[in-house]
Amino acid sequence: MTDLTGIGKRFSVLSGLLDERSRRLVAAAESLVLARGGISAVSRATGVSRPVIRLGIAELNQPGTALPGRVRRPGGGRKRIAERDPAILRDLERLVEPVTRGDPESPLRWTCKSVRRLAEELNRQGHPISYPVVAELLRELGYSLQANRKTKEGESHPDRNAQFEHINRKVKRFLTARQPVISVDTKKKELVGDFRNGGRELRPQGDPEKVRVHDFLIPELGRATPYGVYDLARNTGWVSVGVDHDTAAFAVESIRRWWQSMGKPVYPGAKRLLITADAGGSNGSRVRLWKVELQKFADETGLRIAVCHLPPGTSKWNKIEHRLFSFITQNWRGKPLISFEVIVNLIAATSTTRGLKVHSELDTNTYPAGTKVPDKQLAQVRLKPEKFHGEWNYEIHPPG
Repeated sequence: MTDLTGIGKRFSVLSGLLDERSRRLVAAAESLVLARGGISAVSRATGVSRPVIRLGIAELNQPGTALPGRVRRPGGGRKRIAERDPAILRDLERLVEPVTRGDPESPLRWTCKSVRRLAEELNRQGHPISYPVVAELLRELGYSLQANRKTKEGESHPDRNAQFEHINRKVKRFLTARQPVISVDTKKKELVGDFRNGGRELRPQGDPEKVRVHDFLIPELGRATPYGVYDLARNTGWVSVGVDHDTAAFAVESIRRWWQSMGKPVYPGAKRLLITADAGGSNGSRVRLWKVELQKFADETGLRIAVCHLPPGTSKWNKIEHRLFSFITQNWRGKPLISFEVIVNLIAATSTTRGLKVHSELDTNTYPAGTKVPDKQLAQVRLKPEKFHGEWNYEIHPPG
């Protein structure tokens, strides 16, 4: 008769010294020395399940299959929450982007909730989850939290939400028609030289890279002005690194270079182009030179240029900010931007697990600041304002 009591006592004495793999191997060894029914008997005596005992027997019979130092076989252990609960990612994005009523391809992210509140809401919807796991899932989905002090740039416009809804509808129409949609903006200007750059990188212990104590401009090196163009449909970016002023002429030249190098080859039949941009800066809604330069671009390409500006005070929700610029910042963290070549190379080396690809070039042209556009010149722009906030939403048509 099988001595189940003895097996149980031996296993109980050893259990405090065993890890997961050792437990199943000990249980498997006990079952092998018993007669028929040993697996079931040992399972009852030790509490180890029969499938786990069978796994241990397989490891004992083929010892070469176990990987040294591993407790579990590859793929073992608790499944990720997204595998156990496939609907959780969809519901999480519905909470993050409520304006789109759950569309994960929403062109614009314009809400920001804390991970604790998101976790509470997901739990109410039947998804047991903790707030650290919510933060993990958001990182995987390409989201990052913006500091509170940088998300409020002015008073909220009463039509803010209506404008975002308008932009979302228009972007979807363009994407459905396979017409290009880009998000544009100027990234923060950077001093060129051996200055401290935020973040950390791997270095030999006790040997941090030495940089200047004070951030004073080095005249012979100057500042870098990165202007970015992000293609929403293809998850690709173009960044022109300028050496002169950040003007509307520089902004449109960056769009022109993107179109010639990256846009036209992948949209050969495009008739229209939609640009989403901030309300201020070199591509601001009130900048006359921006419209004049876009007219030149429309004349050259034959494209009808549609422009939608984000409402005032929402620049940090521009798609390019968290789909392109945030990853560039991560990629060059802790690295002094000692030359324009280094800046261009670091930008071009930026990528993500979701397939982001970036091209960057240096723009050595000069762009004089303070260029005045008289009324007569502005009147020549074929500008077609939309009925809803024509100052934010308009088209510029080519000849003919």
